[in-house]
Amino acid sequence: MSDPLIRIEDASPMGMVTLRAELNDGKAASALAFSGLEIPAPHQVTGTPEKGVLWMSPDELMIMTLPDASDAMVATLNEAFEGTHSLAVNVSDARSAFRLKGRDALVREVLAKLTPADMRPASLPVGRLRRTRLAQVPAAFWFTGDGEAMLICFRSVGGYVFDLLSKVAEEGTEVGYF
Repeated sequence: MSDPLIRIEDASPMGMVTLRAELNDGKAASALAFSGLEIPAPHQVTGTPEKGVLWMSPDELMIMTLPDASDAMVATLNEAFEGTHSLAVNVSDARSAFRLKGRDALVREVLAKLTPADMRPASLPVGRLRRTRLAQVPAAFWFTGDGEAMLICFRSVGGYVFDLLSKVAEEGTEVGYF
């Protein structure tokens, strides 16, 4: 096997909590503020991969925590949303997370080989979340800095995603897109 163009690291275990609720009524903001978190703007990420919030859809957030803090976050959210139509679930064991590191253009090129998403920095700047497909599986990713991206997918396809990323990141597979 050739040297890789970028480093691909398994970032698991990570704490991940899905919240489905009305996000504009102030309850979510109050519950998250208690933990030092804030609701991101649409398609954005706030905080860090270890303690942050991903905007997944108009009524869904993914809260990133330390693995041992997920259950407490679920309890906090359930208390804040008691009596409302909402759902807070610890999905940590159902997701895999990967960190991609290298020259920014190469990280973007590796992802561009697998997704129909526009990977240009103007379309996907640092802090912007993109939900899409990676080959044939759903995934979400965002850039945490220049040359560093985080990617999450279902754990059931985590090995497949890691192998895909590793294959398209092999030296000699560059297409020179960026």
